[in-house]
Amino acid sequence: MTSIFEQDLPKTQANHVPLSPLTFIERSASVYPDYPAIIHGSTRRTWSETWTRCRQLASALQKRGLNTGDTVAAMLPNVPAMFEAHFGVPLAGCVLNTLNIRLDADAISYMLEHGEAKAVLVDPEFADVIQEAVAKLNTKPLVIDVADVEFVGETQGIGEVEYEALLAEGDADHPYQLPEDEWQAISLNYTSGTTGKPKGVVYHHRGAYLNAVSNILEWAMPHHPVYLWTLPMFHCNGWCFPWTIAANAGVSVCLRKVDPKKIMQLIADESVTHFSGAPIILNGLVNLPDEDKRDFDHAVKVTTAGAAPPASVISGVEKLGIEVTHVYGLTEVYGPVTVCAWHEAWDELPIDERAKLKARQGVRYHMLEALCVADPNTLEPVPKDGETIGEILMRGNNVMKGYLKNPAATEQSLEGGWYHTGDLAVWHKDGYIEIKDRSKDIIISGGENISTIEVEDAIYSHPSVEEAAVVAKPDEKWGETPCAFIKLKVGYGEVTEEDIIAHCREKLAGYKVPKTIVFSELPKTSTGKIQKFVLREEARNQS
Repeated sequence: MTSIFEQDLPKTQANHVPLSPLTFIERSASVYPDYPAIIHGSTRRTWSETWTRCRQLASALQKRGLNTGDTVAAMLPNVPAMFEAHFGVPLAGCVLNTLNIRLDADAISYMLEHGEAKAVLVDPEFADVIQEAVAKLNTKPLVIDVADVEFVGETQGIGEVEYEALLAEGDADHPYQLPEDEWQAISLNYTSGTTGKPKGVVYHHRGAYLNAVSNILEWAMPHHPVYLWTLPMFHCNGWCFPWTIAANAGVSVCLRKVDPKKIMQLIADESVTHFSGAPIILNGLVNLPDEDKRDFDHAVKVTTAGAAPPASVISGVEKLGIEVTHVYGLTEVYGPVTVCAWHEAWDELPIDERAKLKARQGVRYHMLEALCVADPNTLEPVPKDGETIGEILMRGNNVMKGYLKNPAATEQSLEGGWYHTGDLAVWHKDGYIEIKDRSKDIIISGGENISTIEVEDAIYSHPSVEEAAVVAKPDEKWGETPCAFIKLKVGYGEVTEEDIIAHCREKLAGYKVPKTIVFSELPKTSTGKIQKFVLREEARNQS
């Protein structure tokens, strides 16, 4: 029998609307039209101006023939157009695919083809890569040049139209419209391809909305924060922070390239209150020459994720007056969804003990429904003893829709009603999780994932190599770097570390090239499988 609370109480437009982060920018532009929204060099724009530009972008895309569900790619650094695309593209009903600006033409071409991109925004710094990538496609997308006054170098347009001219085609009063269904895709983010080709992770409007709000809650972020874009907006849509900053009517201080001196300057000059990034950013600030460091008397907070920062780095950053919060997540869950939530009692601990606590991946975000460490097969949670290893499992509205055009991988990753991260961890008695290993052998270097399989394939293509295995080596600056163990073919001739590295540079993006090469026999099991756990220990002991 139907409950009385389900009788004559229908969902209507008055009491049920789709959740979407588009709501955030519309509200901020309405309530705080003259408040600052964008700072980029000499460029200063208000929320009213930014909202108008986003509507113009949406209108212009539609006038160019793009329809609901079409993909718009963006090969852009942290510039205003990238921020605007996070609203203008979904406002047109389209899906935003932010491309990793570090990737080569082959990888970009695959993503454009797989995602069926109808248009691509391109910064002049990456024009050559996009031109080469598009040349490989049978169906060419609309290429839109995005000029940037902060770019130093030759500017050569490769597109059909320049971004500002495209905006001029659009209607400044383009109607604000939410998606018909909050399950509708808002963005497409490609993984780093840890097993074969990169997988396209699909986000929906509801998840983007909720994770954006969760960012505010986890950081206790006040109204009108000043957020410095040290984190790439191409990475998990900047951990959903474009939508977070819109929700809080904050200021986005754009930064084309990560430069510790520039970061310190902007923190002081623009009164930056928040920024995010990999431990390498923190390390860069700590190691700045004294003359490049700046004093500031306002509170500054940073979230860091990836390989846990060393205690000395955390200590050094906090001595600069910057409060560090450690978070953890994956592309498949909209960026960070766990936080090492801090307890005031821990403030009294010695710095090394505080750093050890901060290095843990912590507890779930408010908007993540459930988090556990469990046996991946039985789904039985492991004891909270800080010793028993299991897989990190997650469940909630901020778990991806799935992998684009890959139902088998989607089903496997969401098996049993949980998202299987592939990361192995222990569960402490206080409920905080701590990663101990990565079952996918991912290397996190400077906040970017590196597939050991991809690096090994590049090494194996050298004619001198008989066997190769790549593992993570701890690195003070990058968090982790690739370390390659190689067995050479007998009688091939002399081969040096430099030879292998040079060969890899021809095959891989620069950040994926091994920083350490070790020539040796590779330890194996009785069945011939390389024992990577042994190599990881050896890598840790490398000077």
